[in-house]
Amino acid sequence: MKKLIASTATIVALALPAFASATTWTIDPDHSNVGFKVKHLMVSNVKGSFDKHTGVVEINDKDITKSKVEVTIDTNSINTNVKKRDDHLRSADFFDVAKYPTMTFVSKKVAKAGKDKLKVTGDLTLHGVTRQVVLDVEGPTKESKDPWGNFRKGATATTKINRKDFGLVWNAVLETGGVAVGEEVTITLEIEMIKKL
Repeated sequence: MKKLIASTATIVALALPAFASATTWTIDPDHSNVGFKVKHLMVSNVKGSFDKHTGVVEINDKDITKSKVEVTIDTNSINTNVKKRDDHLRSADFFDVAKYPTMTFVSKKVAKAGKDKLKVTGDLTLHGVTRQVVLDVEGPTKESKDPWGNFRKGATATTKINRKDFGLVWNAVLETGGVAVGEEVTITLEIEMIKKL
């Protein structure tokens, strides 16, 4: 019995440093941006953003590859600065926000990709479809203390997806050839995080 207790105590003691080395950070929506761009009429890029989003990042300070990320985005908050276009994007032709009010990203793997760079692989669920994507991440930055006593970090993440892979297939054929909306979408996340104390 004493050996069992000693063994259990040893396991707990070894596990404690791992827990102690992980810190929880919440995404600050007021200082973060979830943006995208897509080709319009085969000639230019239209940019937009999702204005409402939340997220939690578990950063392992001793081994960054053991960190985790979870982000939830309100699809109804899409904003391209053109109301008619935003209403169309919210409709069943595109995001169908009445049926799919959110999209989510949940990390599955974090790998180093150079100095202050990471590749974060995870599941993106959009329009009822879940597919694996890889985020190219710069950061996280060093911890900084703001004037109100909060500790902050920042990071930038980018990826590209084909919207048709997620069932967003609407389009219109142009008289001159080509289509109205490109298939490839570039997603950029500018994230500022606050440490949860």
